[in-house]
Amino acid sequence: MKDFASYTGGDKKDGVTADFEEQARILSKQYEGRSEGDMLKAIYAQALEGKRNGTLTNEQIDAFYKQISPMLDGVKRKKLQKIVAELKKI
Repeated sequence: MKDFASYTGGDKKDGVTADFEEQARILSKQYEGRSEGDMLKAIYAQALEGKRNGTLTNEQIDAFYKQISPMLDGVKRKKLQKIVAELKKI
C-alpha cells in the first residue's frame, strides 16, 4: 500500500488481508523507535492528501478502519473513529 487508494483489501486469512499484513510490517519498520503520534500524523497526512485530490474514497477509509480497528484497544479505536469521521467529511 503505497497510498490508501492502492489498498485493495485482498484475500482474507483470519480476518486480516495479506496486503494489510505486509503494509503493517513495512509501516512498523519505518516508524520503529518513533512515537505513535508520529505514525498517526503520517497516516492522517496521507489520507488527507488522498481525500483532497480525489484518490481516496470513503469506502476505502471504511475498509482500512475495518482492518485496523480489531488490533487496537478501546482508546486507540476511539481515536481512529474520530479520524475516520473527520476524513469522511472532506
